[in-house]
Formats: sequence, structure tokens, C-alpha cells
Amino acid sequence: MKRRLWLMGGAGAAAALAGAAWQQRHDRQAQMLQAPAPAGELWKMKFERPDGGVLDMSKLVGKPVLLNFWATWCPPCVKEMPELDRFAQALAPQGWQVVGLAVDKAQAVRDFLARAPVGYTIGLAGFEGTEASRLLGNTQGGLPFTVAFDAQGQVTHRKAGATTLDELLTWARPG
Repeated sequence: MKRRLWLMGGAGAAAALAGAAWQQRHDRQAQMLQAPAPAGELWKMKFERPDGGVLDMSKLVGKPVLLNFWATWCPPCVKEMPELDRFAQALAPQGWQVVGLAVDKAQAVRDFLARAPVGYTIGLAGFEGTEASRLLGNTQGGLPFTVAFDAQGQVTHRKAGATTLDELLTWARPG
């Protein structure tokens, strides 16, 4: 009887240790998946602009940047664009740059902007833009996705889902 209790206790302890080890490994993997890559790769990227020319992200380093990933077929993206435009106008005197990276087909973006122009910079990221947003912490790949960077190019805020002007203004406050 005692031997059976010892065997059952030992088996239970082994199962508990195996479960704890699995949980620790699983937690570590989940952390790695959620931790965004350093923003440094972003500043090496270049994107075609809808009106011609190239958006060279390296030219934005040294200024605070608000980066928004969007698409013409995304209703929350389209809804927040006037808020982003107002932010761009209000914060330009403080050096803020606003960039919208369109995760869409180039012609669809050109047609959309002809009907609903914005005053901030747009880059054509295409569907590869989803991967760029994942590098910045957009683990689900959803749109819109917005990231704020300080003048040193470091992420200060990020949000999956639509933003508002009031929310963005709080991001821009020093401190």
C-alpha cells in the first residue's frame, strides 16, 4: 500500500513539474511573439508615394512621428483620417510628422485620395505593410494601427484600432 502511494505521489510530482516546465516555455514564447522588434528596421524602409516620388523613412529620424497603417477598404481607418489630418495641422509647428502607410493597392489609394485628400504624407506599403506593422507590435495584423515615435525614433505609444484627436494629443504631450 505504501509503495503504491509513493508511486502515485511520484507520478503526480513528475506531472506537476512537466506542466510547470511547459507553462514556462509557453509564457516565454508568448512574450517573444508580443514583443515588437526594435523600430530601427522601419527607418531603413522606403515607400512609393501616391503622387510620385519616394517616402524615405530615414529622413524622418530626428522628428517626432505619428505613423498610421490604414487601407481604403477599412471603415475605421477612413473614419479616423480627418482626426489624423487635424493632428498633423495642429502639431506641425512642434515638428511632428504624420505618415499614413497604405496597406492597399496603389491605384485604390490614388483614387481614394483624389476624392478625400489629406494634408499629411502617404506612403504605399502595399500588403507587405501588414508585416511592417507586425514588426512594430501589431501582432494581430489588424487595421488601423497607429504608432508614435519620439525624435530619437523610439516607440512611445501604439494602438490597434481607431484613434481620436484627443487621444493623439495626449500622446504628443511631453513627459
